[in-house]
Amino acid sequence: MSVTSEDMNQGMTYRRYKDGDDKIRDWQDKIFQASWTHKCPTYVQSTPPCQGSCPAGEDIRGYLNIVRGMEKAPAGVAMQEYAFRRLTEANPFPSVMGRVCPAPCESGCNRNEVDDRVGINSVEHYLGEYAIQNKLGFTKPEKESGKKVAIIGGGPAGLSAAYQLRLKGHGVTIFDEHDQLGGMMRYGIPGFRTPRDVLDAEIQRILDLGVESKLGVHVGKDVTLEQLEKDFDAIFVALGAQAGRALPVDGADAPNCVTGMAFLRAFNEGRLRYVGKRVVVIGGGDTSIDVATVARRLGHIKHEHDKDRPDYVIQGQVAHDVGAVAAAEGAEVVLISRAAVDKMAAAKHEVEEALAEGIAIRGGLTPVEVIKGADGRATGLKVRKLEIQGGKAVEVEGSDEIIEADLIVAAIGQAVDFTGMEWMNNGKGLVNATKNYQIPGKANYFVGGDVIKPHLLTTAIGHGAIAADGIDRFLNKEEQDKRPKIDVHYFDLLRKMHEAGQDPEEFHTLTKQQIRETEGFAKDIDLGLRGTSNAKFAVHNFENRADKYVIPADELFLGHFSETPRNVRGYVTLSSDTVLGHFEERLSALDDKQVVAEAKRCMSCGLCFECDNCVVYCPQTAVKKTPKKEAVTGRYVYTDYDRCVGCHICADVCPTGYIQMGLGE
Repeated sequence: MSVTSEDMNQGMTYRRYKDGDDKIRDWQDKIFQASWTHKCPTYVQSTPPCQGSCPAGEDIRGYLNIVRGMEKAPAGVAMQEYAFRRLTEANPFPSVMGRVCPAPCESGCNRNEVDDRVGINSVEHYLGEYAIQNKLGFTKPEKESGKKVAIIGGGPAGLSAAYQLRLKGHGVTIFDEHDQLGGMMRYGIPGFRTPRDVLDAEIQRILDLGVESKLGVHVGKDVTLEQLEKDFDAIFVALGAQAGRALPVDGADAPNCVTGMAFLRAFNEGRLRYVGKRVVVIGGGDTSIDVATVARRLGHIKHEHDKDRPDYVIQGQVAHDVGAVAAAEGAEVVLISRAAVDKMAAAKHEVEEALAEGIAIRGGLTPVEVIKGADGRATGLKVRKLEIQGGKAVEVEGSDEIIEADLIVAAIGQAVDFTGMEWMNNGKGLVNATKNYQIPGKANYFVGGDVIKPHLLTTAIGHGAIAADGIDRFLNKEEQDKRPKIDVHYFDLLRKMHEAGQDPEEFHTLTKQQIRETEGFAKDIDLGLRGTSNAKFAVHNFENRADKYVIPADELFLGHFSETPRNVRGYVTLSSDTVLGHFEERLSALDDKQVVAEAKRCMSCGLCFECDNCVVYCPQTAVKKTPKKEAVTGRYVYTDYDRCVGCHICADVCPTGYIQMGLGE
């Protein structure tokens, strides 16, 4: 690998030996043992940490390699469409998730050990926008199974399961108590974070597969589970957890003390148009940030009548008059958290944006009591300081203070409404599930999403996909398989070979003549079957460990990668003076050139990205490029073992850790 003067001027990103290291690796004695070789290279596909960290199991490395141009799309298919289809094998909501997912994939990215994470969300956002703009749809199943599945809940878990089940040919009907599908994506996240036209487009793409929906139907009230059992072959429970948890302190029964989920639902349904002058939010997670930022945008009105009170609207009694919104003024919003501000569960960039918008965030406080006035309404929240002692948060006596409030919003957790389905409640307000997301003791019932444990939207999407696999096996009367250790969608070499017309031949026993021809034997040998590297019925010298092994940064050659700044999406940062009434989206997608440049920052951990290092540095010319007519992604090079002496150089200079010295174990 040549180095230019420009490269030399960039900061050093990697050193094999660090300051203080006093041991030199002693591996020479393991390489040459008289006249025989200890080990030779083999090609091992592993899961990169981005995929291993993705709750939806996206083939992140796969679609990044497509965007960067390393993996070519089939003839007649645009790069963007090919990458979109790879991405949506796991997640049918790339445009929504590219905006709102907190991206645990980026936290796990090995590129963090070089300079900065790869902007995976940015690429996902771009591909999602491309698909909407170009009206890409999903391919309908070729055959119908004749089986029918009822899905209770049209949120991310329910829609994900519906999508995967339709691809398998099963009939699907979604039952949802709301007027529209989307669940938390619609009723729990503000529209300035998930534009409704984007959400609608991605939901419609699923419905276009032939998914039916029955809206305004509460299963357990409007229709019984017994009826669903008669009409459907299996049931997927994706109730979600859209009921909020009340503040567990004295005085929390005040009418103007509400939950974060009720607050956001009233806003997202268009009923809540303004809040009180002084709003106190209790939480620390993403929901509390959403509540606080919505309150800052809504503001308050000076002359408030009883019907104008926000709690009346939140509790569903009346909707705000649109005409009064023009008179809104800024609201004072305070967010308190038991955790320190830098330890809050909310995404760091969301906390920073909230502070910029004029929200006061105070950590290390716990609510003690809601203070009421003579009319029974809350006038303030008494809080107490917390100190960490012996690893535990301890209340500091004598540190109480009262924060004045016209509206108190508790965003401290979520709850499930089990009305009509009480038997599912495990006593903790959730539903038990097996690793295949089957309800124990109920073979035809499966479950996923927040009803198992409230978590990320992308987690619910992953639950839906895994449950769909289990439902499919149940409908086909198959045993529930043990889930792989790493439950992700990953690059499939055999699929790529099929696209290139290089499917392996059907296995057959080699004749003596074939052995002589393929291996060059000069005389007859008395063997019925012999190992060979030339037969076409196998993919030789390749092992797929992607279902069980995540490759860490210390198995890569990080010295190959120079510092390359991340391509950052455009973001409108609001101030306390500009936030009032600002409901437009703040995030903009990368352009065509930026997204390719960002994808090229991916280090393709665990899969060859065709850098040529192994070919260039092999002293025996044992590592060679695969003939062009036989080459596909993942089969770019091969080893001539007649030349290989096991010197390890190819493995040492492989940036992605794809080459491992495995033969000879």
